[in-house]
Amino acid sequence: MTKSKKYDIIKMIRKTVAFASGYSNRFLWFYYTDLSGFVPILSGRKSRFSKKYFHFLGFTLYFYKKSIGFDPYGGLFMKKMLVLLLALTFALLCFSGCSERSLLNPKNPVTLTLWHTYGEQADSPMNRLVSEFNKTVGKEKGIVISVKLMSSAGKIGGQLAEAQSGAPGALDMPDLFFCHNSDAGKLGAKNLLDWNGYFTNEERAGFVPDFLADGMIDERLVIFPVSKSTHVLYISKREFSRFAAATGATYSDLATWDGFFRTAEKYYEYSGKPFCAFDYVQRAVELNAIEKGAKPEELYKDGYYDFDNATLKASYMQFAKALAKGHIMIAELYSNTHVMTGDVPCGAGSSAAVMYYNDTVTYPDNTSEPLDLKILPLPQNENCPKYATQAGVGLCAYRTTNQKAEAASVFAHWLTDGERNLSFVAETGYMPVRNDAYQSLKSYSFRKESYKELYSALTEIRNTQTFLREPSFVGYYDKVNTLYAELRRVQTTMPERVKNGESADALAGELWELFSSAK
Repeated sequence: MTKSKKYDIIKMIRKTVAFASGYSNRFLWFYYTDLSGFVPILSGRKSRFSKKYFHFLGFTLYFYKKSIGFDPYGGLFMKKMLVLLLALTFALLCFSGCSERSLLNPKNPVTLTLWHTYGEQADSPMNRLVSEFNKTVGKEKGIVISVKLMSSAGKIGGQLAEAQSGAPGALDMPDLFFCHNSDAGKLGAKNLLDWNGYFTNEERAGFVPDFLADGMIDERLVIFPVSKSTHVLYISKREFSRFAAATGATYSDLATWDGFFRTAEKYYEYSGKPFCAFDYVQRAVELNAIEKGAKPEELYKDGYYDFDNATLKASYMQFAKALAKGHIMIAELYSNTHVMTGDVPCGAGSSAAVMYYNDTVTYPDNTSEPLDLKILPLPQNENCPKYATQAGVGLCAYRTTNQKAEAASVFAHWLTDGERNLSFVAETGYMPVRNDAYQSLKSYSFRKESYKELYSALTEIRNTQTFLREPSFVGYYDKVNTLYAELRRVQTTMPERVKNGESADALAGELWELFSSAK
């Protein structure tokens, strides 16, 4: 056989194998020996096909050649052998590409320990999901998810650091856990499973892009979105309707920050009480500043805020002035408590807070009435880009063995399945993480009218706003919590000082000094 003929055969095999495998030609190489003939070998880390199959084919050709004393590389026999080789190659490639050998064994199941943040009660929504998984897919494939810790995200972050360091008395490092971006970063991205290697491009395309981006650290997707929360306004309909009847206020006034602050002032004049309690006023300050032109990355400096940023200062002063006048307040614990006790008719807090709202408002004079909630997106600024905060933990897997990595992947796929994920978030007040779930929300049967209100607002937010990642600097939340404590302390006296003639602008300046003192 001529070198030209051999080269033609190589090209034919290359094209056929590349077509059958779905891999580009650069992942293929061929060798020729007197022993085995032309044998295509798949190389590269993306290949699932074992070389042993091609070695088998080569040896088959060799022994067939010897048995008949005929040159297999020429004439009619060559053509037949080539057809046979290509057919077997195609079949083996198809077979191998569809079924990579699993490391899981139902007869010898692998156990993955889990720490989560979705309720500390035994029948929490996450525990129910884990139980369902263990009884179905887990049993079928040989995976047991064992919940070892249920706690808040803040506590889990500290416990993860202790477990990784091996501190005395620390719990063992879990295989799976839910945590914030900042806590995952402390553990080191290289120590965590990169979900990009376990979800295809097509699979990842089904998730909200902003939520996936929030899980990226050092170009690795180490925090996979299972649920997300954002901030909304919770309004007591009955109290607001009385206020509206007396003053002409409307819900549409709350669509913008300027309208919101006018409404807050009007309610204070109407009742002598604050209009709205904020859980996380700094996020509202940030979103307001970004909508007015500040670039998100320019708001921060040295792990906290850039106090030389004029747009940030202007935004903060707008809230500080309303706080000094008593038009708004910083929640003592969470804003839902203030709404349910009639301290305020409006609370700004996490979408997940819907779980903690009662059906009744009990006022200070011990009278009560049903609490019908109106739920709206946070106010925006007119003629400006719209932004929303995204909060909430994501699923991480600590890197140990390939078997546990495969098991973690199976659980993550199962947990984020469309209908299952929708059912989970619709019970907890979180946002779905899949794009198609927002269409399903239109026909979803919610257990309470307040949940229907909430998910109508969340769908509007998803369709009209860009989600921004929360700050993840080390020590950031310690400084913010210190600021909130100071704001709670001074808010009890500032409205009276304004009544006594002090300038609200001057008092807002004092609040700016409190803010910037944490440099």
